[in-house]
Amino acid sequence: MRRAIFPGSFDPLTLGHYDIIKRGITLFDEIIIAIGINAEKQYMFTLEQRMRFIKKAFEKEPKIRVLTYQGLTVEFCKKVHADFILRGLRNPADFEFEKAIAHTNRKLSEIETVFLLTSSGKSYISSSIVRDVIRHGGDYTGLVPDSVRIT
Repeated sequence: MRRAIFPGSFDPLTLGHYDIIKRGITLFDEIIIAIGINAEKQYMFTLEQRMRFIKKAFEKEPKIRVLTYQGLTVEFCKKVHADFILRGLRNPADFEFEKAIAHTNRKLSEIETVFLLTSSGKSYISSSIVRDVIRHGGDYTGLVPDSVRIT
């Protein structure tokens, strides 16, 4: 079975994330959306909210699971028997950052990283931009899946 994890904080899930996951489904038998927990990071959305946003967005997709993890991503891969890490690239800066992480992960394990370019119409979207729009009362709905709604 070709199992990949798609790690991130997903604070919140964006249309960029959604794009990579939907396209990744065609490449893998299963994708585990792995929400990383970092006690030192301040999140806008609780872990429960982030899980709910993701599960609702993919509720009709049997090839998707949502789990949380702490620690090294490659150790989590081993724990869930994933041979691949799926990552999205929006721009050259993402590539340089992700390349260094992929090389490190490969040095630590046999895990391969698979990169997908974000679709051009979504390449400008990031969670930090979405959070900024939300903080300032802007209309964020065109940046996130329908499952991400603040009530």
